[in-house]
Amino acid sequence: MTDIAIAWAPYEIRATDKGARRLAGWLDDLGPDGLSTLLVEKKALVFRDFGVTPEDLDGVLDRLLPNRLPYVHGNSPRTRVRGNVYTSTEYPAEFTISQHNELCYARRWPARLAFYSQIAAVTGGGTPIVDGELWLASLDAEVREAFAGGVRYVQNLHDGYGLGKSWQDTFETSDRAEVEEFLTDAEAEWEWRPEGLRVTQVRPATTRHPVTGAEVWFNQADQWHPAGLGDQTAAELYDILPLDELPQYVTFADSSPIPGRYVEQIRDRGLEHAVDVPWQSGDLMLIDNVLVGHGRRSFTGDRRTLVAMSD
Repeated sequence: MTDIAIAWAPYEIRATDKGARRLAGWLDDLGPDGLSTLLVEKKALVFRDFGVTPEDLDGVLDRLLPNRLPYVHGNSPRTRVRGNVYTSTEYPAEFTISQHNELCYARRWPARLAFYSQIAAVTGGGTPIVDGELWLASLDAEVREAFAGGVRYVQNLHDGYGLGKSWQDTFETSDRAEVEEFLTDAEAEWEWRPEGLRVTQVRPATTRHPVTGAEVWFNQADQWHPAGLGDQTAAELYDILPLDELPQYVTFADSSPIPGRYVEQIRDRGLEHAVDVPWQSGDLMLIDNVLVGHGRRSFTGDRRTLVAMSD
């Protein structure tokens, strides 16, 4: 592995006086262009001690994410709270979620994500985030070269009964024509089957930031591959079911299998180089979804984190 030291951490902005109005005023003074410039420079912004309440949240998000997007084609279990604000992933609390960029397996992905801590966990529950350039550079040359041709993602989405998410939940509609229009625009292949919908997409393993030009690791191979799962029950499921019946799986772009040791390295190096962001209720974080990946640490007690995204 390349010997790389972590030389980056998210930029913290702390309130001298509590209150969402203070944060809204600070953002208004900075302006949309100033916020965009600061976010690209710092990659992640953490807003501490403003004491933002759920009632205040929309006003703050209007400034952070002026064009909030729906979570269409998302593969993580979550609940829409209101509008285009969702709970963060509802994966069981005992598991750590590895680093990833939101919707990087899709043709289009959000440029920004905002996280809001409504209820902080009793222990754990931090959000690890990793510099995508650092993550890419940390991988062995053998792994980077193997992924140069891209990644092939396959989803088996059931029709209402089955494992994983249904196609209706995934695309937030029960209209097949809407789904087909979306997938055509996404340049994906699909097949309606008696039990639901199969979607296949081939995407690059890396991408470049539209402003800085930085090349970053940008795929979810480790989260779609059984070797990357921290959930033993889910891993056992991959041993039982044939590959073409799994809710989701991944190969190289040419359909050849990805070695498990590659996947484990990707997962482990991402977490190794991540910086944990601990939460206090009322905190927010805004990240550039290309420049940094994010995950979730295991936790105990109640934890409620809301997330929204924008182009």
